[in-house]
This record gives sequence, structure tokens and C-alpha cells, in this order.
Amino acid sequence: MAKKFLIHTDGGARGNPGPAAIGVVIEQDGAPPGRGKIIYKEGKCIGSTTNNQAEYQAVVLALQKAKELGAEELEFHLDSELVVKQLQGKYKVKNQDLALQFLKIHNLQQQFKKVIYKHVFREDNKLADVLLNKALDAPQR
Repeated sequence: MAKKFLIHTDGGARGNPGPAAIGVVIEQDGAPPGRGKIIYKEGKCIGSTTNNQAEYQAVVLALQKAKELGAEELEFHLDSELVVKQLQGKYKVKNQDLALQFLKIHNLQQQFKKVIYKHVFREDNKLADVLLNKALDAPQR
């Protein structure tokens, strides 16, 4: 049986662009979503960028961590409908900076048997949102 992970990611910027952070939660596949064992979580500041850049950077970090943890199949839950539709190939990525992140994600995805992206409402992505906001609210060193 393939090693499956459910991943919640979120990215945000205060200002857009402005101070930005990401939140990533990886759990072993458990049904229903949010019932699996959390095996990794992180919130961290990423400098000044846009909301969409932050969303993409959260997915990149999650893909890298999932590979380190031995995942084979991934199901992402994001509350950014735009980013989900872009990663699903339903919308074109017109912004050049996002296109570079999109390509990075595409290349990282090749290391897994299956990767799917689903849009969820913000209330279904709470922990990732909490992690990114804690990172933004923490005193910067």
C-alpha cells in the first residue's frame, strides 16, 4: 500500500506585497480529513512577497518535506482557489514569478506516484492558517 499524506498549506502576506509567511501541516492519511496523525507542521516567515507567492512557497516546502518523510501519494488542501486551479492546469499561470514556482512544483511532483490539489474553505484549513499568522505575529529577529 502506498504511503499517503494529507497536506494543508496556506500562505499570506500583510500588504500584498508585504511581510509574508507560510503554514504547512502534513498528516498521515486518515479519514475524514483532519483525523490523521500530524507528522509535520511548520509556520515560518519568508520575507516580503505577495499572497500568491506565499501560497506557492508553502506548496514547495510541503512537497520537499513529504519526500523526506517517504510519501508516495499526496492530497493537498488549499484555501486559494486560484492556486489550486493553476496547479490542476485549469488556469494559466501568467505571472512570471509564479510561473517559476509552478515549474519548481511541477518538477517536485514527479517524485511522487500521485499528487492532487483540492480547494477547501478557510475554516477547513485552520491549522495552516494559524501557523502562518503566528509566524507573522512573532517578533522578528
